[in-house]
Formats: sequence, structure tokens, C-alpha cells
Amino acid sequence: MAKAGTKGVARAHRERQILDIAGRAFAEHGYAGTSLAGIAADAGISKPLIYNYFGSKEGLYSACLTHAGETVAGVIERTDQLGYVGPEQAVLSLDRIFTTLHGQTWMWRLLHDPTRPATPEIADTHVHYQQRMHTVGAQGVADMLRKADNHDPLDASALTAAWVNVFDALVTWWTEHPGETPQAMTERAARLFTVVFGPLDLDALPLTTR
Repeated sequence: MAKAGTKGVARAHRERQILDIAGRAFAEHGYAGTSLAGIAADAGISKPLIYNYFGSKEGLYSACLTHAGETVAGVIERTDQLGYVGPEQAVLSLDRIFTTLHGQTWMWRLLHDPTRPATPEIADTHVHYQQRMHTVGAQGVADMLRKADNHDPLDASALTAAWVNVFDALVTWWTEHPGETPQAMTERAARLFTVVFGPLDLDALPLTTR
């Protein structure tokens, strides 16, 4: 892993390096088990520099969470705008997530970190990104049910809960099996959805892992 260093590096680039190193540490050890001194040592910088950039340990965690949330929610939202519906949309969204998070699965783990600080700022940030992702999932389910001429709101609520949990479970499973490549995971997701939904038109999808 590259050190952040202290000289000859633009501030924005150095911040991104610190976020990557800190995010990995928070995702692996939890908030309480991560020290700023350890992050500074891994980054090859001074501890005061972290305070200068992020204000506090909580500020650094919040910045990591925001970076992870913008990355993951952004991928899901941009994929939704491509206009696919149903299991094809799910496979395509998973494909983009696997590609984007390859080598940086800490982002997903941080968004699902049960040890995050229970402060208003952290809680609000976490809820914000969870809601953005849930909104895309709910809209995808609504589009799928509309195609089937199903307009029952309780059906939509139940299927959204199932859909979001399946999506989350597949990505979480991947983070726990680091030997699985993005391409292998996209292929696995397609196989599993085919079992449930029948043949999918995968050749029509702009998969990044193809």
C-alpha cells in the first residue's frame, strides 16, 4: 500500500490516500479498535497532520464513511439511470459494484459497520447513503412489478425488502471471499438469478467484467 507521505503531494491526493488507509483500518478493526497513531504510521505522516485535515478521529471516520457512501451509492444510482429492469438491472448493478470495489471492499464493510460511533453526524451520514441506495432498489422493484401489472403497495414493500437483502448478502459474501474476482462474482450472480427468474439476456448488458 502506498504511503501518503508529507511532501510533494497535493492535499486532495494526500487526503484520498489517508482515507483509503484509514478506511481499511476502520473496516478491519472497528472504530474503537483503530488508533490515529496507527493510521499515521501506516500512512507515513504525522498524527497532527490527520488532526489538521480531519479535526478528530470521528471526523476522519465520517470522511471515510462519506467517501465510501458517495462511491457505492453513486455506482448504484448511475447504473439505475441506464434503464434496465428486473434481474438484468440487479446483475448489472452488482457487476458495477464488484468492479468499483475490487481492491477496496473496505467501503462496503464500513457502510455496514455495526461498531460505528453512535453520534448524530455519523448516524445521519449513514442513514443518508442507506436511503439513497434503498430508493434505487425500491424504484427497481416498482418498475418490475409495474411490468407484471402488479400495483399492490404491500407486495412492493415485501419484494423491496427481499431484493435489498439479496443484493446486500451477495456483496457481503464477496467481501468475505477475497479470492473471488469481480468477473467470477458477476457470473455467479447471473447463474443464481437465472435459477430463480429463468434465462436472462446477459448479452444485451454492458457488463464491465465481460
